Amino acid sequence: MPSFPAPLAQLPIRHLTPEDLLACADLSENRGWLREEHKWGLLLTAGTGYGIDDPDGPGLAACCVVTSYGPGLAAIGMVLVAERYARQGVGRRLMRHVLAEAGDTPLTLYATANGQPLYEQLGFAETTRSEMVCGHFTFTAPAPDVPVRPATAEDLPAILRLDHEVFGLDRTLVIARLPAFADLLRVAEEDGEITGFAAAWPNMDTHVIGPLIARDPGTAKALIASLAAATDRPLRTDIDVRHASLLSWAKENGIDTIATTSVMIRSLPDLPGDWRRRFAPLTVAAG
Repeated sequence: MPSFPAPLAQLPIRHLTPEDLLACADLSENRGWLREEHKWGLLLTAGTGYGIDDPDGPGLAACCVVTSYGPGLAAIGMVLVAERYARQGVGRRLMRHVLAEAGDTPLTLYATANGQPLYEQLGFAETTRSEMVCGHFTFTAPAPDVPVRPATAEDLPAILRLDHEVFGLDRTLVIARLPAFADLLRVAEEDGEITGFAAAWPNMDTHVIGPLIARDPGTAKALIASLAAATDRPLRTDIDVRHASLLSWAKENGIDTIATTSVMIRSLPDLPGDWRRRFAPLTVAAG
């Protein structure tokens, strides 16, 4: 008897592993995104990946990654459906599976304009918007004179405490990977107290800034300038639109907007923590 491929609605959803990294990068490329293999490596080890194998051959038909911060919040990222399976309900099915797996855990994601209508139908609501900015830093507009230095291993406990305070949840499993994941890690320190920190990690031909936690916009600017001085690559980051002064300063320094996304949340009225001190995420959960 001849065998026929299973309908898309019946294809199994499985957990992804680091061995699926290249398949995830291939799927990114299929949809016109960057391959971002370094970023996929972090996501597949720090988070839980979900995928649907392509019924017509090797590779993936769809995937996404969920990064858990305990029962208080999980972030969904890298929601991708292969072009040949687009607009056939595959993304919706994958998302419904993730929602069922999450149970009562609130969820957040960064949505592109294409993905936002689906997420709204699934119960997500916009809480703010974020601008992705990218470019060669020009040092045209100076940063405030805030002391910034390279982080050391001894700074990690203080970084974790500050991140927990500002983010509102424990991100130890992700933040503790920064020294190995990032090329650059800086802290702002005044009177012996760490008042902010920022990392820059390699992604294709850019350095991506994130996380960026700081006491105030001036400290955030000093951290970005310190990272910019240590690399000749273009800088890329995602900044909450409510940080208008930081966005304006970044654009004065040649880092211009290349995309805008909606920050969405489900089962909570807003993200936990203090957005006024949270300037850039570790990774972007776009979909």
